[in-house]
Amino acid sequence: MSDHIVDPIDILPHPAPADDHSRLLLFTMRRVAAHGLDDAHAAHAMLCSFGMSFRRPLVLLRALMAEASRVSSRRILVAPCCCPRMTTSEANLLSAVAAARHDPHGAHRLLTEVLGIADCLGTLSSAQALAQAFEDLAKPLPSPA
Repeated sequence: MSDHIVDPIDILPHPAPADDHSRLLLFTMRRVAAHGLDDAHAAHAMLCSFGMSFRRPLVLLRALMAEASRVSSRRILVAPCCCPRMTTSEANLLSAVAAARHDPHGAHRLLTEVLGIADCLGTLSSAQALAQAFEDLAKPLPSPA
């Protein structure tokens, strides 16, 4: 057995977002990443948050996660749903979605870092569409600091 002890702060260096819209996106991203594209808890969270208009953001989230997993050259570390902190991958993915509409170059840079590839325009397009859906349904994601 290894004597190396991993500090949780090394794995989860970022606090979870404070605003409800980003928390919803984080929760649903974690559920889809851990339990698949058809996760009922993610769908229920979207339904409770968006009401009858939940389908558009849910389908776009699924498209983003499917595209990210398809093109990624590395593993994307995701924390459990109830965790009050985020991995660097989660923080960058959330920031990329939040910035995708207003700063596509910055969002592309974050996505290439998370996915470990040089070009990810399909993933960027999915992130832009998801951010637009949140904004259209009165749940805009705050711009990253």
